[in-house]
Amino acid sequence: MNPLDEIAELFAGQGAEDYFGEAVTQAEHMYQAGFLAQRAGASDALIAAALLHDVGHFHGAVSGDELMQGTDNRHSHSGSDWLGQWFGPAVTEPVRLHVAAKRYLCAAEPEYFAKLSEASVFTLEVQGGPMTPEQVERFEAEPYYADAVALRRWDDEAKDPELETPGFDYFRPVLERLRGATG
Repeated sequence: MNPLDEIAELFAGQGAEDYFGEAVTQAEHMYQAGFLAQRAGASDALIAAALLHDVGHFHGAVSGDELMQGTDNRHSHSGSDWLGQWFGPAVTEPVRLHVAAKRYLCAAEPEYFAKLSEASVFTLEVQGGPMTPEQVERFEAEPYYADAVALRRWDDEAKDPELETPGFDYFRPVLERLRGATG
């Protein structure tokens, strides 16, 4: 199966389910993140990362439901690993770092915490809480940390039940251009 068809099936299937206490589905959340990235003039790779950032909720030993019950599902890592079959680090690294970016922003910008949804506040604690100064320093040394921070901000905004966005087929050309760029 074409990997983009496989990803599209995730959006249409599991993606149509509730998004862990938010007012949108998982697919709507990811479409909104991709759309917000595109609207901000992001690169194709960062649009793809924003669109695909939560696919790890569908892959891995621990589901998103278990995350909401207090077990870290490390969806950023499992999603990045799975996407690495078809996409390069400009896509997969911001995905891998988007949870760390939430922890980073809570440490680097104390006012950021007040912008988190109730579900994000809960998962922040499950995922380790705000970073320590040493963790902030290590995070800022990551080559894709700035992209991950941008993705995180779109992730936080992408929970608007009133925001209509295009669906998967709209983003397919972007993903097609990037597919196979694993170097």
